[in-house]
Amino acid sequence: MATTAFEPVISTAWGTPQSWTMDAYKKRGGYQGLAKALELTPAQIIDEVKKSNLRGRGGAGFPTGLKWSFVPKDNPKPKYLAVNGDESEPGTFKDRNILSHDPHMLLEGIAIAAYALNVHTCYVYLRGEFKFPAERLNAAIKEAYAAGIFGKSLMGKDYALDCYLVRGAGAYICGEETALLESLEGKKGWPRLKPPFPAVVGLFGCPTVVNNVETLSSVPHVFTRGAAWYAGLGTDKSGGTRLICLSGTVNRPGVYEVPLEATFNQLIFDDKYGQGLPAGRKVKAVVPGGSSAPILSPDELDIAMEFEALKVKQSMAGSGGVIVMDDTTCMVRSLWRIARFYAEESCGQCTPCREGTPWQARILRKIEEGRGEPGDVEQLSNVASSIAPYPPIGLGNTICALGDAAALPTHSFLMRFRDEFEAHIREHRCPFGDKPWGAFGDWS
Repeated sequence: MATTAFEPVISTAWGTPQSWTMDAYKKRGGYQGLAKALELTPAQIIDEVKKSNLRGRGGAGFPTGLKWSFVPKDNPKPKYLAVNGDESEPGTFKDRNILSHDPHMLLEGIAIAAYALNVHTCYVYLRGEFKFPAERLNAAIKEAYAAGIFGKSLMGKDYALDCYLVRGAGAYICGEETALLESLEGKKGWPRLKPPFPAVVGLFGCPTVVNNVETLSSVPHVFTRGAAWYAGLGTDKSGGTRLICLSGTVNRPGVYEVPLEATFNQLIFDDKYGQGLPAGRKVKAVVPGGSSAPILSPDELDIAMEFEALKVKQSMAGSGGVIVMDDTTCMVRSLWRIARFYAEESCGQCTPCREGTPWQARILRKIEEGRGEPGDVEQLSNVASSIAPYPPIGLGNTICALGDAAALPTHSFLMRFRDEFEAHIREHRCPFGDKPWGAFGDWS
């Protein structure tokens, strides 16, 4: 339980004049956390981040300080920091807001992490479509060089640090950390076998830490206000606050910064967040953490939007993308749409994913278009199990988690709405009446 009264941490400056500039950032206390961190040793910085209970905000929720501690101290090779701004998970749109409204918060977090990890070169990898956020970030990087944050010295300290912005080509797979590293090296974005892990053999074969944009943007506050304060904002195992992306059938979709102990019902129905559903509609299902997270039913929404709480429900907080589906939603059509996405985005390296993801999409299209046959639902379940059995999460048969991401929605939709899939087959039509989307090619 939180021991500190909730207050926004990441989004406080959004919407204020010139919030993305160095001057505005410094006026609200920017770079004070870096100044305090530079008074500590690298080991002390890592220890403070551990004490803060900051967990990764990119999807996996791994403890940030622990991740930093995996980088070997005695390795003579250069060390790198890679920032994952390839925000591609359907239903997720928070990192681009940080980059657009407060990019210096990210840069301050980068500087603190780099000093703690003995990193002298950082790469910020952004999704190719992020043209406007990239322009804002690029301008902020130039300001940071001019102010002596980056360059030959780090805020007056004899420590060289360079930061480069790299834009990808819009591939979902490059949000996976090792595929991101491959892309940074100029190669095809194929995930790597692990081990070795990036902390030991990462970018250019050197020790590398990969952190999400929101994760590193949280780091300055750990040092400005203290690790104990930051930890007190959250729960026993997770410090701070969380940016949640709310979309779907709600009256007020958007990005909201919430306490970790806030529930899905609060997010959807509270006046300061989603403000409920349109008149006459009811919640049918909720995606709790981006499209790869197993869905929740209406009677499961009084749980916290927090990593450990969702584990109990065999789901995950993921990237914070909450999608609300109302009672007019066709679950077959919704799953077909999700399945098509993963089939298109599979890199094709692993057979279960390469063959299984389009197979799922073909079966779902057949069912949705009224051509389903007895046994199709069972076959769909078997295909999903061949990619990644469930539960629990994390038993996938592929190199990276894209296979899991494609299979988990199928498992959870069938567990909760199997009767709807069978009704499509029994009636040889979609009971919800609306036409499915147009033709999408032979495999879809």
